[in-house]
Amino acid sequence: MTQTLWQNQLGEGLARMQISLNASQQQQLLAFLALLNKWNRAYNLTAVRNEEEMVSRQLLDSLSILPWVTAGHLLDVGAGGGLPGIPLAIALPDTRFTLLDSNGKKTRFLNQCVLELGLENVDVIHGRAEECKPEHAYSQISSRAFTALDNLVGWCAELLADDGEFLAMKGQYPHDEVAALPDGWQVSSSHSLNVPGAAGERHLLIVARARHSR
Repeated sequence: MTQTLWQNQLGEGLARMQISLNASQQQQLLAFLALLNKWNRAYNLTAVRNEEEMVSRQLLDSLSILPWVTAGHLLDVGAGGGLPGIPLAIALPDTRFTLLDSNGKKTRFLNQCVLELGLENVDVIHGRAEECKPEHAYSQISSRAFTALDNLVGWCAELLADDGEFLAMKGQYPHDEVAALPDGWQVSSSHSLNVPGAAGERHLLIVARARHSR
């Protein structure tokens, strides 16, 4: 019964968001949600427990930033239960995703998702952002319910290309966090996200180095 409900909610939500995914991709998304729901009972991967809210608050919410994902290789920091990284990777099979989290239980879950879902475009790193030493800086770094903007910049600036940008997913517009951004950083744009079935405000903040900084 739950699977049928999720399938209907996903199909309707994607149509309302004007996101076109084939049947295989939709089945992968539902398989990921089933894994997340199963592992969540033991690993506390997400606070969402109501199965009727999972498609909206986990899948559709993650996919709401699709129009702004333009990098060939994106880093998702504080990846946790794989949100938004796994849904985005399913929707964008030609884009490479690296999921970074310091919690070993969560990275074990992410590795299991990669294995069971056959996600050849996803890498998982167990570690702290401050200690990560990639071969190349990332042009985009996403975060969802990870940390305040000043921490995000402070911990991950070295991982971001000079002309790169953070894709920071927030609920209500975080005026205090924006005001606390360190010198040399700015919100280059902000977007209100419409997530079918989700109550409350959702925002995407694009954070980048200030163009006038030296």
